[in-house]
Amino acid sequence: MIERKFVAQRIKEFQIQEFIQQNLKSVGHSMTKMQKTPVGEKITIYASRPGLIVGRKGENIKQLTKTLKKKFNLENPQIEISEVENPMLDATMVVERIVDSLERFGTQRFKGIGHKMMSEVINAGALGIEIIISGKVPSARAKSWRFYSGYLKKCGDIALTGVRRAMGAAQLKSGTIGVKVSIMPPDIKLPDSIALREEKETVAEEKKKEIPEDKKEPKGKKSEKKKEIKEEPMEKEEGREDQGTAPEQ
Repeated sequence: MIERKFVAQRIKEFQIQEFIQQNLKSVGHSMTKMQKTPVGEKITIYASRPGLIVGRKGENIKQLTKTLKKKFNLENPQIEISEVENPMLDATMVVERIVDSLERFGTQRFKGIGHKMMSEVINAGALGIEIIISGKVPSARAKSWRFYSGYLKKCGDIALTGVRRAMGAAQLKSGTIGVKVSIMPPDIKLPDSIALREEKETVAEEKKKEIPEDKKEPKGKKSEKKKEIKEEPMEKEEGREDQGTAPEQ
């Protein structure tokens, strides 16, 4: 029974996320996170233009809260909006921009759209990007066009968790055009990346710095001490020889 509750809760969260994504088009919507609190359900919406989501005097937020409460039987939904710092590193926003451009200009300029978005993402600091546009582009026969640049992991744990992926579809007169984007962010840590540290100071120089200059003795005194230490054993040996030998009669 407990497993069924978890599955039903996840399905409900997915339906809410899909509903928000469909309603918040062309506002730079990235993703939606849900968290259950003692007060109610906390819904965080990440977007590049939060002002359009809020609306004048918060009208859009109030309407969205009422709709979620009525449609999904939520007790006390609390919606928060967070702004995305760099939208060009978000795969969902890049897909949305490509879809808008294709619906506005058509398939005649799809190559320019692909190269432009690819260069903007790389200039934003991404390590690599891949854009796949598939459909009746540009002729009546379905094809797939691939635009790629930089370094992108295809397999392993990093490809599953680190690489950001998103998909979308543009509705045109000729048919549906699919768009798939994969972005490798700059803050990802690769297992084969090794950084070498340069040691600017040797151990001897560090020890010299630890000893203060007041305690350092001049070179002349050190040489005198060494000479005294060398001469002392010789005098003691001579004295012992004189004591051991008896005077001649």
